[in-house]
Amino acid sequence: MANIYEVAKLAGVSLATVSRVINPGAKVSDKTRQKVLAAMKQLGYRPNSIAQSLATRSSNTVGVLVSELHGPFFGAMVSAIEETLRAAGKFVLVAASHSKEELEAEAIKFLVSRNCDALIAHIEALPDKFIVEQNKKSAPLVVLNRKVRGLADRCFSLNNELGGYLAAQSLLKLGHRNIAYISGPLDFVDAQQRLLGHKRALTEAGVTFDERLLHEGDYHETGGSDALNDLFNQGVKFSAVICANDDMAAGAMAAAHDRGLRLPEELSIVGFDDSPIARYVYPKLSTVHYPIADMSRMAARWVLRNVYQQNSLEVQQAFEPRYIARDSVSRPA
Repeated sequence: MANIYEVAKLAGVSLATVSRVINPGAKVSDKTRQKVLAAMKQLGYRPNSIAQSLATRSSNTVGVLVSELHGPFFGAMVSAIEETLRAAGKFVLVAASHSKEELEAEAIKFLVSRNCDALIAHIEALPDKFIVEQNKKSAPLVVLNRKVRGLADRCFSLNNELGGYLAAQSLLKLGHRNIAYISGPLDFVDAQQRLLGHKRALTEAGVTFDERLLHEGDYHETGGSDALNDLFNQGVKFSAVICANDDMAAGAMAAAHDRGLRLPEELSIVGFDDSPIARYVYPKLSTVHYPIADMSRMAARWVLRNVYQQNSLEVQQAFEPRYIARDSVSRPA
């Protein structure tokens, strides 16, 4: 196998020059860089990553914390981060927390112990205080889908309150007044904000929020189907239901089909996220678009700019939702 000495000889440069080309951030002219890279390719030379890490004090690895490893939402998140970082020669190490406070803390400690240069984390259960303190004593921490006091410059968030408002408004405009709501876990900030937006839309339309039509879900399909069945079983009439994510909406649609209901003629359903499942359920799901892939790319770009000194990169931190009208909504019967 070729070594660095052979690369230097073939390229006609010094060992120090080859080292500068190999190590990210080192200054070297484009012409020289291309000569060295061509020699490396011709010889089949691959730098030793451990030696690189020791020389640069950088692992070239970014830790990524997600709530789950399955599902289109987190799949889109991890894919966007990995693609952005891989294009810059960086790698990702992924850990899952299953939305539990103790597992989130454990996963963060694990990623830090693996010498990640930065962490990109979708944190739902840990309090702000823990997140701020963790950022002070470890690698830079970037937070997705949440605003943390004291870390505003590294938080990437969606206006979830507006998203909840848009979902309810879409039904109110069609004449719906008895609207059930299946929320996410209400100790999660995003679930709280979406419900607040829902209530704001009702208030503006002069509709009283009926606590009996609120069911706390879990962001999973079974949570949506169980919630819809519970809502029907309690006997309170409603013509539409809003689910705080598309997975629960898909579960609610399945439960409605099982009951023999015609959608949307007898029941309108709205989701949240605009994940791929929204385009393949029947009828196609009206939902609120959450640009999670764009947000995740920006989080990765923040790391490239602030940790790996790629200073020319532009970064956007705040994102707005938009309502996507499809076939699962109609005027009330």
